[in-house]
Amino acid sequence: MMILIGLVLVFGLVFGGFALSGGKFDVLLHALPFEGMMIVGASGGAFVMASSGARLKMTLASLKRVVTGPRWNSKDYTDLLSLMFELARLHRSKGAVALEGHIEHPGDSDIFNRYPRILKDQESTNLIADAFRLLSMNFDDPHQMEDVLTKKIEAIHHENMIPVHGLSVVADGLPAIGIVAAVLGVIKTMSAVDQPPAILGKMLGGALVGTFLGVFLAYCIVAPVVTRLQDIEEQDLAFSYVIRDVVIAMLHNHPANICVEIGRGTIPPHHRPSFQDTETAQRAIAA
Repeated sequence: MMILIGLVLVFGLVFGGFALSGGKFDVLLHALPFEGMMIVGASGGAFVMASSGARLKMTLASLKRVVTGPRWNSKDYTDLLSLMFELARLHRSKGAVALEGHIEHPGDSDIFNRYPRILKDQESTNLIADAFRLLSMNFDDPHQMEDVLTKKIEAIHHENMIPVHGLSVVADGLPAIGIVAAVLGVIKTMSAVDQPPAILGKMLGGALVGTFLGVFLAYCIVAPVVTRLQDIEEQDLAFSYVIRDVVIAMLHNHPANICVEIGRGTIPPHHRPSFQDTETAQRAIAA
């Protein structure tokens, strides 16, 4: 919703200010399709040349998230704490052998199936499974476990940031591509120097539309989208760190509820459930 409000403000105030200052839209509207075709075509083509098919799919999927927002909400974090509580409690009471079926086949696990949104997310499910699989292999050094899980999380985050980095390059290049379009417009104008000043003025105005469009798209459209995507990825990253911190707390032999409380502290404040809500959820599981 906020991005839609922002777009309305950007277009309304920029072009509204242009109109109120006496600007004429005829030259702008005449040149816009051609300048836009050159600028969007050049930046899009360059992005395609620098990307693979998988990266293009990731970028298109990420653009949808600009509108939908972060993957995880407050309820999802509450569910994650409940899931980790169940797994940690089972591990503490019955050992790693009791977890084997849940970890090796999460889709058939009654524990995982109680939290379908987490189960559906392959990255988070794999991270949980890998962590508990290491526990079952007696990989019980907390510092080494933290290092291993952090590297896994960073690898996932690095891949998720690929669309952000790609679109950042596009934003950086758009002003220069706008100048290329403007130069082509000037070349066209210079080939018509025998025309009256009124015609030459419109042709020069059309050429400058290229510079305007490149800068406008870079700083008013693409750069804010990049910032939004980066913020979304940073918010979603906390989900993985909750998993890591609960597992590390388990290696310090804390009870399941203490492990979950340590993980709760990693959750962003605006999504963090209260201690009372977390305790109530645990009691419902234990009942």
